[in-house]
Amino acid sequence: MALTVAWLFAWLFVERLSNVLAPRLADNAGLGLLIPIVFGAALLVIWEVVTRGANVPPVLLPAPSMIGAQLANSSSILWADFVQTFIKSVLPGYAMGCLAGLVVAILVDRSPFLKAGLLPIGNFMSALPIIGIAPIMVMWFGFDWQSKAAVVVAMTFFPMLVNTVAGLNASSAIERDLMRTYAAGYWQTLMKLRLPAAGPFIFNALKINSTLALIGAIVAEFFGTPIVGMGFRISTGVGRLAIDLVWAEIAVAAVAGSAFYGVIALIERGVTFWHPSVRGGRA
Repeated sequence: MALTVAWLFAWLFVERLSNVLAPRLADNAGLGLLIPIVFGAALLVIWEVVTRGANVPPVLLPAPSMIGAQLANSSSILWADFVQTFIKSVLPGYAMGCLAGLVVAILVDRSPFLKAGLLPIGNFMSALPIIGIAPIMVMWFGFDWQSKAAVVVAMTFFPMLVNTVAGLNASSAIERDLMRTYAAGYWQTLMKLRLPAAGPFIFNALKINSTLALIGAIVAEFFGTPIVGMGFRISTGVGRLAIDLVWAEIAVAAVAGSAFYGVIALIERGVTFWHPSVRGGRA
Protein backbone atom coordinates (compact mmCIF):
# COMPACT_ATOMS: atom_id res chain seq x y z
CA MET A 1 0.00 0.00 0.00
CA ALA A 2 2.84 2.38 0.83
CA LEU A 3 4.41 1.62 -2.53
CA THR A 4 1.13 2.29 -4.32
CA VAL A 5 0.70 5.57 -2.49
CA ALA A 6 4.27 6.59 -3.35
CA TRP A 7 3.67 5.77 -7.02
CA LEU A 8 0.45 7.78 -7.13
CA PHE A 9 2.17 10.71 -5.40
CA ALA A 10 5.00 10.65 -7.94
CA TRP A 11 2.50 10.44 -10.80
CA LEU A 12 0.48 13.39 -9.52
CA PHE A 13 3.63 15.40 -8.85
CA VAL A 14 4.92 14.91 -12.40
CA GLU A 15 1.46 15.64 -13.80
CA ARG A 16 1.22 18.93 -11.89
CA LEU A 17 4.80 19.80 -12.82
CA SER A 18 4.03 19.19 -16.50
CA ASN A 19 1.00 21.50 -16.36
CA VAL A 20 3.03 24.25 -14.69
CA LEU A 21 6.01 24.02 -17.05
CA ALA A 22 4.08 23.39 -20.29
CA PRO A 23 3.78 27.07 -21.32
CA ARG A 24 7.53 27.59 -20.91
CA LEU A 25 8.87 24.38 -22.46
CA ALA A 26 9.02 25.88 -25.96
CA ASP A 27 11.24 28.74 -24.76
CA ASN A 28 13.52 26.77 -22.42
CA ALA A 29 14.61 23.33 -23.60
CA GLY A 30 16.33 22.65 -20.27
CA LEU A 31 12.99 22.61 -18.46
CA GLY A 32 11.92 19.73 -20.69
CA LEU A 33 14.55 17.52 -19.02
CA LEU A 34 13.20 18.19 -15.53
CA ILE A 35 10.05 16.12 -15.97
CA PRO A 36 11.71 12.89 -17.21
CA ILE A 37 14.43 13.25 -14.53
CA VAL A 38 11.83 13.45 -11.75
CA PHE A 39 9.79 10.62 -13.23
CA GLY A 40 12.91 8.48 -13.73
CA ALA A 41 14.00 9.09 -10.12
CA ALA A 42 10.59 7.92 -8.92
CA LEU A 43 10.92 4.74 -10.99
CA LEU A 44 14.36 4.05 -9.51
CA VAL A 45 13.02 4.47 -5.98
CA ILE A 46 10.16 2.07 -6.68
CA TRP A 47 12.58 -0.39 -8.32
CA GLU A 48 14.82 -0.28 -5.23
CA VAL A 49 11.92 -0.73 -2.82
CA VAL A 50 10.43 -3.66 -4.76
CA THR A 51 13.70 -5.56 -5.18
CA ARG A 52 14.76 -5.03 -1.56
CA GLY A 53 11.36 -5.45 0.05
CA ALA A 54 10.35 -8.53 -1.93
CA ASN A 55 13.82 -10.12 -1.68
CA VAL A 56 14.08 -10.47 -5.44
CA PRO A 57 17.19 -12.57 -6.25
CA PRO A 58 19.94 -10.38 -7.75
CA VAL A 59 20.38 -12.93 -10.50
CA LEU A 60 16.87 -12.05 -11.70
CA LEU A 61 16.81 -8.30 -11.09
CA PRO A 62 19.48 -6.47 -9.07
CA ALA A 63 18.57 -3.33 -7.17
CA PRO A 64 19.64 0.05 -8.61
CA SER A 65 22.03 0.49 -5.68
CA MET A 66 23.82 -2.74 -6.67
CA ILE A 67 24.06 -1.57 -10.27
CA GLY A 68 25.42 1.80 -9.09
CA ALA A 69 28.03 0.06 -6.95
CA GLN A 70 29.07 -2.05 -9.93
CA LEU A 71 29.36 1.09 -12.05
CA ALA A 72 31.76 2.56 -9.49
CA ASN A 73 33.77 -0.62 -8.90
CA SER A 74 34.12 -1.58 -12.58
CA SER A 75 34.68 1.87 -14.07
CA SER A 76 37.92 0.85 -15.81
CA ILE A 77 36.28 -2.20 -17.41
CA LEU A 78 33.23 -0.22 -18.46
CA TRP A 79 35.39 2.53 -19.96
CA ALA A 80 37.44 0.03 -21.99
CA ASP A 81 34.22 -1.55 -23.26
CA PHE A 82 32.82 1.88 -24.13
CA VAL A 83 35.92 2.81 -26.11
CA GLN A 84 35.93 -0.51 -27.98
CA THR A 85 32.23 -0.46 -28.87
CA PHE A 86 31.25 3.19 -29.15
CA ILE A 87 34.43 5.02 -30.10
CA LYS A 88 36.01 2.39 -32.36
CA SER A 89 32.93 0.73 -33.86
CA VAL A 90 29.86 2.95 -33.62
CA LEU A 91 31.29 6.35 -34.54
CA PRO A 92 33.36 5.28 -37.61
CA GLY A 93 30.60 3.00 -38.90
CA TYR A 94 27.95 5.66 -38.31
CA ALA A 95 29.94 8.33 -40.14
CA MET A 96 30.77 6.08 -43.11
CA GLY A 97 27.26 4.64 -43.42
CA CYS A 98 25.43 7.97 -43.20
CA LEU A 99 27.85 9.77 -45.55
CA ALA A 100 27.70 6.96 -48.10
CA GLY A 101 23.91 6.91 -47.94
CA LEU A 102 23.77 10.68 -48.49
CA VAL A 103 26.14 10.61 -51.48
CA VAL A 104 24.42 7.63 -53.12
CA ALA A 105 21.01 9.27 -52.59
CA ILE A 106 22.16 12.36 -54.50
CA LEU A 107 23.43 10.14 -57.34
CA VAL A 108 20.25 8.07 -57.35
CA ASP A 109 18.16 11.24 -57.49
CA ARG A 110 19.65 12.07 -60.89
CA SER A 111 18.67 8.68 -62.37
CA PRO A 112 15.00 7.62 -62.56
CA PHE A 113 16.20 4.07 -63.33
CA LEU A 114 18.26 3.87 -60.12
CA LYS A 115 15.51 5.51 -58.13
CA ALA A 116 12.99 2.91 -59.30
CA GLY A 117 15.38 -0.03 -58.92
CA LEU A 118 17.51 0.76 -55.88
CA LEU A 119 14.91 2.05 -53.42
CA PRO A 120 12.96 -1.26 -53.23
CA ILE A 121 16.28 -3.01 -52.62
CA GLY A 122 17.05 -0.47 -49.91
CA ASN A 123 13.75 -1.15 -48.18
CA PHE A 124 14.41 -4.89 -48.44
CA MET A 125 17.93 -4.59 -47.01
CA SER A 126 16.66 -2.43 -44.14
CA ALA A 127 14.45 -5.34 -43.07
CA LEU A 128 17.33 -7.82 -42.85
CA PRO A 129 17.96 -8.96 -39.24
CA ILE A 130 21.23 -8.02 -37.55
CA ILE A 131 21.71 -11.63 -36.51
CA GLY A 132 21.99 -12.59 -40.16
CA ILE A 133 24.43 -9.82 -41.09
CA ALA A 134 26.77 -9.87 -38.09
CA PRO A 135 28.30 -13.37 -38.52
CA ILE A 136 29.00 -12.68 -42.19
CA MET A 137 30.75 -9.39 -41.39
CA VAL A 138 32.83 -11.12 -38.69
CA MET A 139 33.93 -13.73 -41.25
CA TRP A 140 34.79 -11.02 -43.80
CA PHE A 141 36.51 -8.42 -41.61
CA GLY A 142 37.77 -10.39 -38.61
CA PHE A 143 37.03 -10.32 -34.91
CA ASP A 144 38.20 -6.78 -34.11
CA TRP A 145 36.27 -3.51 -34.34
CA GLN A 146 36.36 -3.44 -38.17
CA SER A 147 33.65 -6.09 -38.49
CA LYS A 148 31.43 -4.24 -35.99
CA ALA A 149 31.90 -1.00 -37.89
CA ALA A 150 30.94 -2.85 -41.09
CA VAL A 151 27.70 -4.00 -39.44
CA VAL A 152 26.99 -0.40 -38.43
CA VAL A 153 27.63 0.78 -42.00
CA ALA A 154 25.19 -1.81 -43.36
CA MET A 155 22.54 -0.80 -40.83
CA THR A 156 22.84 2.97 -41.29
CA PHE A 157 23.34 3.17 -45.04
CA PHE A 158 19.84 2.30 -46.23
CA PRO A 159 17.81 4.43 -43.76
CA MET A 160 19.89 7.42 -44.81
CA LEU A 161 19.47 6.54 -48.49
CA VAL A 162 15.69 6.17 -48.33
CA ASN A 163 15.12 9.26 -46.18
CA THR A 164 17.41 11.49 -48.27
CA VAL A 165 15.77 10.47 -51.55
CA ALA A 166 12.37 11.25 -50.02
CA GLY A 167 13.66 14.57 -48.71
CA LEU A 168 15.08 15.62 -52.07
CA ASN A 169 11.56 15.33 -53.48
CA ALA A 170 10.07 17.42 -50.66
CA SER A 171 10.50 20.77 -52.38
CA SER A 172 7.42 21.84 -54.32
CA ALA A 173 7.20 22.20 -58.08
CA ILE A 174 6.60 25.96 -57.68
CA GLU A 175 9.89 26.33 -55.78
CA ARG A 176 11.81 24.39 -58.42
CA ASP A 177 10.19 26.44 -61.18
CA LEU A 178 11.26 29.59 -59.38
CA MET A 179 14.87 28.38 -59.32
CA ARG A 180 14.71 27.67 -63.06
CA THR A 181 13.27 31.16 -63.58
CA TYR A 182 16.44 32.55 -62.01
CA ALA A 183 18.52 30.36 -64.38
CA ALA A 184 19.79 28.16 -61.53
CA GLY A 185 21.51 24.96 -62.59
CA TYR A 186 21.11 21.51 -61.05
CA TRP A 187 23.81 21.91 -58.43
CA GLN A 188 22.66 25.41 -57.46
CA THR A 189 19.11 24.12 -57.04
CA LEU A 190 20.41 21.14 -55.09
CA MET A 191 22.53 23.15 -52.67
CA LYS A 192 20.22 26.14 -52.17
CA LEU A 193 16.77 24.53 -52.33
CA ARG A 194 16.55 20.76 -52.36
CA LEU A 195 19.15 19.82 -49.74
CA PRO A 196 17.88 22.44 -47.25
CA ALA A 197 14.34 21.18 -47.85
CA ALA A 198 15.58 17.63 -47.25
CA GLY A 199 17.21 18.68 -43.96
CA PRO A 200 14.41 17.37 -41.68
CA PHE A 201 14.45 14.03 -43.53
CA ILE A 202 18.23 13.76 -43.30
CA PHE A 203 18.26 14.55 -39.59
CA ASN A 204 15.44 12.09 -39.04
CA ALA A 205 17.67 9.40 -40.57
CA LEU A 206 20.63 10.58 -38.46
CA LYS A 207 18.58 10.26 -35.27
CA ILE A 208 17.24 6.84 -36.23
CA ASN A 209 20.74 5.66 -37.12
CA SER A 210 22.17 6.91 -33.81
CA THR A 211 20.24 4.18 -32.02
CA LEU A 212 20.58 1.54 -34.76
CA ALA A 213 24.36 1.95 -34.81
CA LEU A 214 24.79 1.20 -31.11
CA ILE A 215 22.40 -1.75 -31.24
CA GLY A 216 24.17 -3.17 -34.28
CA ALA A 217 27.64 -2.88 -32.76
CA ILE A 218 26.59 -4.53 -29.49
CA VAL A 219 24.78 -7.40 -31.20
CA ALA A 220 27.70 -7.93 -33.60
CA GLU A 221 30.02 -8.41 -30.62
CA PHE A 222 27.99 -11.45 -29.60
CA PHE A 223 29.39 -13.31 -32.64
CA GLY A 224 33.09 -12.75 -32.08
CA THR A 225 35.23 -10.01 -30.61
CA PRO A 226 38.40 -9.48 -28.60
CA ILE A 227 37.90 -9.84 -24.85
CA VAL A 228 36.55 -6.31 -24.57
CA GLY A 229 33.38 -4.53 -25.66
CA MET A 230 29.84 -3.97 -24.43
CA GLY A 231 28.38 -6.92 -26.30
CA PHE A 232 31.17 -9.23 -25.18
CA ARG A 233 30.72 -8.15 -21.54
CA ILE A 234 26.95 -8.61 -21.65
CA SER A 235 27.27 -12.07 -23.20
CA THR A 236 29.93 -13.31 -20.78
CA GLY A 237 28.26 -11.59 -17.80
CA VAL A 238 25.04 -13.50 -18.39
CA GLY A 239 27.02 -16.73 -18.63
CA ARG A 240 28.75 -16.03 -15.29
CA LEU A 241 25.49 -14.79 -13.69
CA ALA A 242 27.12 -11.38 -13.10
CA ILE A 243 23.80 -9.68 -13.77
CA ASP A 244 24.76 -6.47 -11.95
CA LEU A 245 27.65 -6.02 -14.41
CA VAL A 246 25.29 -6.72 -17.31
CA TRP A 247 22.92 -4.02 -16.08
CA ALA A 248 25.86 -1.65 -15.61
CA GLU A 249 26.80 -2.17 -19.27
CA ILE A 250 23.18 -1.61 -20.28
CA ALA A 251 23.15 1.63 -18.28
CA VAL A 252 26.33 2.84 -19.99
CA ALA A 253 24.92 1.96 -23.40
CA ALA A 254 21.64 3.74 -22.63
CA VAL A 255 23.41 6.91 -21.48
CA ALA A 256 25.76 6.88 -24.48
CA GLY A 257 22.92 6.31 -26.94
CA SER A 258 20.74 9.00 -25.37
CA ALA A 259 23.60 11.50 -25.35
CA PHE A 260 24.41 10.71 -28.99
CA TYR A 261 20.77 11.21 -29.97
CA GLY A 262 20.60 14.44 -27.97
CA VAL A 263 23.67 15.90 -29.68
CA ILE A 264 22.18 15.22 -33.11
CA ALA A 265 18.86 16.77 -32.02
CA LEU A 266 20.68 19.91 -30.84
CA ILE A 267 22.53 20.16 -34.17
CA GLU A 268 19.18 19.74 -35.94
CA ARG A 269 17.77 22.70 -34.02
CA GLY A 270 20.60 24.89 -35.22
CA VAL A 271 20.58 23.73 -38.85
CA THR A 272 16.82 23.40 -39.50
CA PHE A 273 15.70 26.29 -37.30
CA TRP A 274 13.27 27.34 -40.00
CA HIS A 275 11.24 24.12 -39.89
CA PRO A 276 7.86 24.28 -38.05
CA SER A 277 8.72 21.34 -35.77
CA VAL A 278 11.87 23.10 -34.54
CA ARG A 279 10.16 26.47 -34.17
CA GLY A 280 7.56 24.71 -32.07
CA GLY A 281 10.24 23.19 -29.83
CA ARG A 282 9.69 19.59 -30.93
CA ALA A 283 13.01 18.70 -32.54
